[in-house]
Amino acid sequence: MEANVNLWFDDNHTLDNPGRYRRLIGKLIYLMITKPDITFVVGVLSRFMLQPRETHWLAAIRILVYIKVVQEKVWCTENMGMYAFLDTLIQVMLVIEIRSLLLDCTFIGENLVTWRSKKQDVVSCSSAEAEYRAMTHTACEMVWLKNLLIDLGFRQPGPMPMSL
Repeated sequence: MEANVNLWFDDNHTLDNPGRYRRLIGKLIYLMITKPDITFVVGVLSRFMLQPRETHWLAAIRILVYIKVVQEKVWCTENMGMYAFLDTLIQVMLVIEIRSLLLDCTFIGENLVTWRSKKQDVVSCSSAEAEYRAMTHTACEMVWLKNLLIDLGFRQPGPMPMSL
């Protein structure tokens, strides 16, 4: 997306055929699964599906141009390893209930792929137990991402480290 572009306050006329815009944004939302770099822009443009304007259409076309340009580029870098950072915080919800909050993020190479902040479902007896539960959830997500990368044709070399 261009820097300092203003999509919210626009005096252009609405599109004659808003269905075309809605179909294009729907296809871009589906494409976000394999192209996470367009997630923010598509999320912004999807806010205007009720009354799309000419500038919104041009921004959506610009995404298509970007996808065509980067299609030839390879997504991997020198360091294609996967790793994760996680932390837990003890959070007092009420006087009776104490739950831990799981915070984690997963990287592939230098790219942030997932991040999460989630209240754990059970009350842990100790902070060590909360850490083990957090590591289990993060390990499951890393295995899922590894399998997704294998389906996309990328191999994960070596172990997947996790830092607390």
